[in-house]
Amino acid sequence: MTDKIGAPEFDRRMLEALVCPNSHQRLEYDAASGELISRTAGLAFPIRAGVPILLISEARVLD
Repeated sequence: MTDKIGAPEFDRRMLEALVCPNSHQRLEYDAASGELISRTAGLAFPIRAGVPILLISEARVLD
């Protein structure tokens, strides 16, 4: 699968195996922002070319 600009789309089945590297809790997929959200840690992790970037240094702090 690819998104509208030709980049690979995030495979939602990965959510079953992925956890936040900070809190070790499950992540939520936010399709509108293209991020994985950790409500517990208050962080949003980017997804680039279909690959989740689970580095705390790359995460955005949630408001």
